[in-house]
Amino acid sequence: RAWQESVSLKELQRRGVCLLKLQVTSQRTGLYGRLLVTFQPRKGDSDTELPSNSFGPGDIVGLYESAGQGDPLCTGVVTRVTPRAVTVALEEPRDGELAVDHERSFRLLKLANDVTYNRLKRALTALKQYRGGPASDLIDVLFFASAPRAFPETKPLEFLNASLDESQREAVSFSLAQRELAIIHGPPGTGKTTTLVEIILQAVQQGLKVLCCAPSNVAVDNVVERLAGGGARLLRLGHPARLLQPLQRHSLDAVLARGDAAHVVADIRRDIDRAWAKTKKAQDKGERSHFLGEIKTLRKELKEREEAAMAAALSQASVVLATNTGASSDGPLKLLPDTHFDLVVIDECAQALEASCWIPLLKAPKCILAGDHKQLPPTIVSHRAAAEGLSLSLMERLAGHYGERAVRMLTVQYRMHRHIMEWASSELYGGRLSAHPSVAQHLLRDLPGVSSTEETSVPLLLIDTAGCGLFELEMEDEQSKGNPGEVQLVGMHVQALVDAGVKAKDIAVVAPYNLQVDMLRQHLCHGHPELEVKSVDGFQGREKEAVILSFVRSNRKGEVGFLAEERRINVAVTRARRHVAVVCDGHTVGSQPFLRRLLQHLAQHGLVRSAFEYLDDLVPQNYPGEGRAQRQKNPKAPDPKAPGPKARPAPAGKLKAAAAGAGSQKPGARSSPSTSGPGREASGTKEGGDRFRATLAAFVASGEARLDFPASLNSHERMLVHVLAEEYGLQHLSSGEGRDRYISIR
Repeated sequence: RAWQESVSLKELQRRGVCLLKLQVTSQRTGLYGRLLVTFQPRKGDSDTELPSNSFGPGDIVGLYESAGQGDPLCTGVVTRVTPRAVTVALEEPRDGELAVDHERSFRLLKLANDVTYNRLKRALTALKQYRGGPASDLIDVLFFASAPRAFPETKPLEFLNASLDESQREAVSFSLAQRELAIIHGPPGTGKTTTLVEIILQAVQQGLKVLCCAPSNVAVDNVVERLAGGGARLLRLGHPARLLQPLQRHSLDAVLARGDAAHVVADIRRDIDRAWAKTKKAQDKGERSHFLGEIKTLRKELKEREEAAMAAALSQASVVLATNTGASSDGPLKLLPDTHFDLVVIDECAQALEASCWIPLLKAPKCILAGDHKQLPPTIVSHRAAAEGLSLSLMERLAGHYGERAVRMLTVQYRMHRHIMEWASSELYGGRLSAHPSVAQHLLRDLPGVSSTEETSVPLLLIDTAGCGLFELEMEDEQSKGNPGEVQLVGMHVQALVDAGVKAKDIAVVAPYNLQVDMLRQHLCHGHPELEVKSVDGFQGREKEAVILSFVRSNRKGEVGFLAEERRINVAVTRARRHVAVVCDGHTVGSQPFLRRLLQHLAQHGLVRSAFEYLDDLVPQNYPGEGRAQRQKNPKAPDPKAPGPKARPAPAGKLKAAAAGAGSQKPGARSSPSTSGPGREASGTKEGGDRFRATLAAFVASGEARLDFPASLNSHERMLVHVLAEEYGLQHLSSGEGRDRYISIR
């Protein structure tokens, strides 16, 4: 509204939130009875494209006359946008306003949706005033006035899904036996939705009426999809334009369209469409007014018949599904009695504002909450609101207070290789997770059509940029962060995976900063259109075979920003099934203890490479200038063909991978975390470091032109050689491919 008052219409169009000078090109009663109107630019040419805009399906828009001011003629939801047209499902337009010829001009404006805010506020007011309704005992438990109770006796369950694991069965039995509250804590990949579906179907078998909610349409649709084959009678509330296409048949509108009254309702709609067509052809105002009156009468009859059919459909459904705010009593649920539902289930509860959960919670005596409060909480734009408690979800608040009295955790995960899982398990889930045998050892090379390479044979890879000078961008006016060097490295690793046969659609590239996401998309998406590049927040709830993480932060101060948020890193790492690659400056990132333990885990159970191995032309900027000065004082004219002496490898097992104190460094030099040796013994490192140092010192003293290290060095040893060669001011290049790759010192 502030924009409308202070910004010109042309400027609103330039910002992509307004479309000016539109004409109606078609209108019909569709999408289960809603009036669908298609608009195009008023140029008299059907090929004229809409100006650049941000309109998309699901957006709420206002329709205005081009010359009109003030309130919109009506509002609606965008159902389709093409380069040349936008189609809107309009809500109850003021009678006759659109029954016009094509000369009339309109504009569409995206509206801020205050419906959600009003529903939250109403729910909290209702909670404050709640007395004696079905949720009275539940409210006492949720505010700690009384403890959660179990039913005295429950029959042993006969599980509908025979493949449930022990922790899932325990969660189902516990949830159904509780009187007011049960919480299912589902870490990544543990089959939380599978468990919820079993609970809902068991409840339906017991004759209970279930209201199932979640904070987003995607999360609700996920449950609908999984319940669809279970035989329960489902009803999905919500605007059909916002639902996934295959699930629209479960929507209230679709169920009504198949109901007993459907043919009568269809006849009324046809009569409305005919009356609309007649208004267009009407020659004078009197005739047009007659048809508009007819439409008004028909609409009233349509509404009455639809409300009666709606109440019947809602009563007959075993499970009603909606978003938290879609379960509001100002929607279709107002047609049901207060005591209709026996159980409220809220999925992804840890991602929901507590206020939104109270909309469905007031409708039943019992609730089952499911989610993972160790992943990202609800997004709170206002720092003040977050500081005052709005970012604490209902699930986290209750789980923290009641613990085992109300919570059951799922402990077998079906997504990740065990080495990917083990870090998250020990850091965030008390070491309680185990990998199901079907996934515990799976790698990229096991996928059809993927060849066995170094990259496809490891579950964990750290590409360390420490000492390489690949700093983050420093932009004073830019809150977000970017790192062009990491963009290059990510691109090279994506290419290596694709070259090995991994499909781009099975790879995700994830970064915590939007600027880096944009830079990665520009660099990668043209060559790999099916590759998904997203922020960590945008990828929650998803999974891919391979995930490449760009941590971005690389600075002399060791600042990591919101990388220090443990839940964000948990989400980032646990999206992967078979392979996680982390591209980061281990010196910067490793300055934070939680992240340092992640780097140690990657080194201990995976492969560590220096960015030097990817980018031979890197100019190290993290090291003092004496290395390069020494190079100039001691110029060797290396002959690439010279057969210089090869370094003699130490006996196997004596060269431990890089660890802390690989020998003294020049003052001010930074050791990378691979050289600070996550998970490796310091004694082995010192021995390995001393051997390489002695080899390089002998090479410098010998006056030879070139020294080649063998390809048998492991990744830690290669990195150590790069770092020590830099310290000596020597050129160090990686040559060869794959397992034949070796380091040349000149």
